[in-house]
Amino acid sequence: MAVDDECKLKFLELKAKRNYRFIIFKIHNQQVVVDKLGTPAETYEDFTAALPKDECRYAVFDFDFTTAENCQKSKIFFIAWAPDSSRVRSKMVYASSKDRFKRELDGIQVELQATDPSEMSFDIIKARAI
Repeated sequence: MAVDDECKLKFLELKAKRNYRFIIFKIHNQQVVVDKLGTPAETYEDFTAALPKDECRYAVFDFDFTTAENCQKSKIFFIAWAPDSSRVRSKMVYASSKDRFKRELDGIQVELQATDPSEMSFDIIKARAI
């Protein structure tokens, strides 16, 4: 499975320049490519709404939060989205390619796998970040 250079470039922009709130990736013609980019103004709700309901995707989300000590922090989440309603072959391809793709994105701090929206609710993201 090849990884398009744009995936790495956009991820570096999210990590270093914070140009994006999230990036959604898909596998197309045996290659991981950028599917959607979220502007810094977009919210977690915008991100979850951008994920297709019945197709697998990889995504990174830049989560800003405030600690109990009142410090502003940020964590980059890697989310493997594989809804129950997606095709079995698609789930297998995404599952088998996930680790290799994740290694290309240096700076992932938290990984999450979700098969339905309840497994990646805002409360779960917040709890995993702290």
